[in-house]
Amino acid sequence: MREIKLRTSQRPRPLPPGRWAMTQRWNDLLFAHWRAQPSQVAALLPEGLHLDTFDGSAWVGVVPFWMDRIKVRGVPTIPGARSFPELNLRTYVRDHRTGTPGVYFFSLDGANLLAVMVARSFYHMPYYWAEMRIEAKSEKEFAFFSRRRFVSKPVIFKARYRGLGPTRKLAESRSGTIEYFLTERYCLFTHNTAGELVRANVHHVPWPLEDAAADIERNDLPASIGIDIQEQEPVLHYSRRLAVYMWPPELAMPARGRQRIPAQAMPSA
Repeated sequence: MREIKLRTSQRPRPLPPGRWAMTQRWNDLLFAHWRAQPSQVAALLPEGLHLDTFDGSAWVGVVPFWMDRIKVRGVPTIPGARSFPELNLRTYVRDHRTGTPGVYFFSLDGANLLAVMVARSFYHMPYYWAEMRIEAKSEKEFAFFSRRRFVSKPVIFKARYRGLGPTRKLAESRSGTIEYFLTERYCLFTHNTAGELVRANVHHVPWPLEDAAADIERNDLPASIGIDIQEQEPVLHYSRRLAVYMWPPELAMPARGRQRIPAQAMPSA
């Protein structure tokens, strides 16, 4: 596979050692974030992570988008998985040992059954197969629908959103802003079926954010894990597209008495 020279000037830390293992392009994202009680969110995190807060609050994000240009080193393309919509539920954390800021995934919903089965069976990801579609209403306006399959209680997300165009404020976001807190993160966390904390380093250029407007008709994701966002307006951002590179996953907390070993998990978004 041809190597790609990565722009790294914005990173707070050097690139991780070794070669990236996977690359994807994420398209037409809505970042919808709500404040949540820190104690409520922290109680859902695995050992080894501290909740990261901004302005005294935990932040829970729901992110619909579609991905394409998926490449994995040494692995044939998964049939039908070259392009499909996805939805994730996340919060923001720091590694207990290193203080590294990152994203923690509570769940990921995908429209491609085979991709979901691979992620769950071989990588132990909290993926769910969902009836899902994204429909472009104009260049920057989209209707998104997701209904999780084979669950006892419906988990539905339905929204219409649009980008409102770039602004100087977002183009020049700096440390200390909510945009920087939510997006300048180069580490993804989840846990495997044994409950062990798993980390995957990632790389991307700074998110090209825009202000956004959204009509969120239904959002069952936070309540599905017991998080109450009450009746509050979300903080909204839109991004047109971004290429993301991932390094091989590893256990963030090696088992006592054993050497560090690769973990069988890799976040996809």
